[in-house]
Amino acid sequence: MTPAARYASAIAVLDDVLAGASVEKCLTSWVRANRYAGSKDRAAVRDHVFDVLRRKRSLAALGGGMSGRSLILGLLRHQGIDHKEVFGAGGYAPHALTDEELGGGDATFAPAMANDLPDWLWPMWEADLGDRAVRSAQALQDRGPVTLRVNLRRGTREAAIAKLQEDGIISIPIGDVKTALQVIENERRIHLSNAFLDGFVDLQDLASQEAIAVLDLSPDARVLDYCAGGGGKALAIADMYGCSITAHDISVARMADIPLRAARAKVEIAVLNTDALGDAEPFDVVFVDAPCSGSGTWRRAPEAKWSISSEKLSDYSKLQREVLENAVAMVRPNGRIIYATCSVLKAENSRVVDRFVKDFPEWKLVSDHQRHPDQFGDGFYYADIHRA
Repeated sequence: MTPAARYASAIAVLDDVLAGASVEKCLTSWVRANRYAGSKDRAAVRDHVFDVLRRKRSLAALGGGMSGRSLILGLLRHQGIDHKEVFGAGGYAPHALTDEELGGGDATFAPAMANDLPDWLWPMWEADLGDRAVRSAQALQDRGPVTLRVNLRRGTREAAIAKLQEDGIISIPIGDVKTALQVIENERRIHLSNAFLDGFVDLQDLASQEAIAVLDLSPDARVLDYCAGGGGKALAIADMYGCSITAHDISVARMADIPLRAARAKVEIAVLNTDALGDAEPFDVVFVDAPCSGSGTWRRAPEAKWSISSEKLSDYSKLQREVLENAVAMVRPNGRIIYATCSVLKAENSRVVDRFVKDFPEWKLVSDHQRHPDQFGDGFYYADIHRA
């Protein structure tokens, strides 16, 4: 495919997304309908689509409308690319711009539009994030870093860097966590690399690795990852601390890959469904990575940024309180709950914890931390709550 043809395909995918279909479904349908497209073509189309969705409001303004063509035109203008290199460039390129399209577009933005957030959310965003509001919103407008967690039971960070380099993947140490690597070249080769297949590394954002690194768990601790999902944090805990770790999620299907991932990383994780969890002995630590808006990770799932509403945010807050309260029964006397979300909004974080310790006076907030999205990692919140 020519570069212009890739933009034409992105326009078609975006039109389907704007019609109400999910972006992953639209991309999958496009791949099935265009089996001649190579891996580089598929990657380029996907990148164009996600680059647009992260900045949908501002690009619609720049491009003069909310259509696939207008959004791609806005992207070209934002990136300083001459529209003639794409529109009307021959072959399978999108047809040339009309005079009306050429004359459209506005670069004068109100704050919510400039920072690509919904109007209703911007005042809350400013109030919650303070002087980090603009920087955090702007971080979500661009692609996030690709970060790996080194499995220390398989080797050192330096050994993982060397093993990745054997497959042409260049990575560098990042942050103060001894497990974190940022991939700076050939990130799309990771899943096929020997370092990944042999369990030396796994994908995990720096924010999650930082949260795991400060848990300070003893090797004899019994830990429950209460909302485990795919098990990323359970794997990190098992590798870093060597303690007994159990994974649970209300959806058994989400945990399907945990045994395979654990075997690859040379760690042991017990997997329990909800019925079996009721018979388990109380745990020393329950890690509650609660369902949330994902506002700290919207650059990776930009659709969520545009589908969130005040009603949905309120529903998340209620669900988070319910999950946190349900976790109480899983904790032994003098145990701990680590409450976490990948959100930067107080309605899902500090206010949920404040309400919890108010309603359950035998629990005490010992510490909490809010991380904001930046060039190194996503937004993340965690609170360490102890039971008297």
